[in-house]
Amino acid sequence: MTDAIVTENLRKQFGQFEALKDLNLTIEPGVCVGYLGPNGAGKTTTIKILTSLLRPTGGKAFLNGIDVVRNPKEALASVGAVVETPQLYPQLTPLEILSYFGQLRGLDSDVIRERSVTVLDEVKMSDSAHKRTGEFSTGMKQRVAIAQALLHDPSILIFDEPTIGLDPRGMIEVRELIMQLKERDFTIFMSSHLLNEVQEVCDKVAIVDKGTLLVYDTVANLSSVGEGGVSLTAVEPITSEQCNSVQALPSVRSVKRVATSEILINVEGGLAEQSDLLDEVKRIGIRVAFYRPARSAIEDVYLRLVPEEES
Repeated sequence: MTDAIVTENLRKQFGQFEALKDLNLTIEPGVCVGYLGPNGAGKTTTIKILTSLLRPTGGKAFLNGIDVVRNPKEALASVGAVVETPQLYPQLTPLEILSYFGQLRGLDSDVIRERSVTVLDEVKMSDSAHKRTGEFSTGMKQRVAIAQALLHDPSILIFDEPTIGLDPRGMIEVRELIMQLKERDFTIFMSSHLLNEVQEVCDKVAIVDKGTLLVYDTVANLSSVGEGGVSLTAVEPITSEQCNSVQALPSVRSVKRVATSEILINVEGGLAEQSDLLDEVKRIGIRVAFYRPARSAIEDVYLRLVPEEES
């Protein structure tokens, strides 16, 4: 099976500034990948090269095995993209915007009408299909932008910061939409600054800094090598003896008291180990009121790999 997205020694230079340095990345079909990194790391540059908005200085990029630089039209035929904040014609309705994009893609008018109804329903914008987009919230505009990305039934979706600038409700709506798309076996490549969002939504994570790929692995594997810290708040004060008993558990690296009834536990492993730890803590006699990650595993990996002054 052909890999969905491949970059080979991909480079991009702007004058003396090297935005990408020999980026090698292979993404198989049907995987949702979160692309992380600080500002200026090369995330948007990568996405603009993949969507033929920029030409690389060197190296190659392929979408479904087709060279993006040599055959951009053919390569992008199977790609839907939302790059940066969507700018919609405010006087047009979602149906009119989709008709415009459908014609640009050379779709038959009957196909445009049928697909427009389908994709607006998928992004939960059917009730606003005939309203002018100038009246829409940022979240509604983002959903229309995603609808146009879905219009031609692509196999690859590329999103650049899909929840940027959204209020909490808009972020939740777009995140839920991406999770629904993920269940339909699209290949999704999305840049983001929200580490918890990536851990919640994505199958794999790629972290880039100063144009260099630092790590590319599954969320599960990265979770297993993270610090795995959990915050535990008890109903009653936690005694020194109870702290010592928690510290003695095989999976526990360290225990730090935060308050009379709250401790931070550094535990080895991932979610299964954290669940087992909760059972052990209860057996020790601690009545747990709250039990939650002190920091996500992806955050731990990111902070360890990306220098503080860059994040």
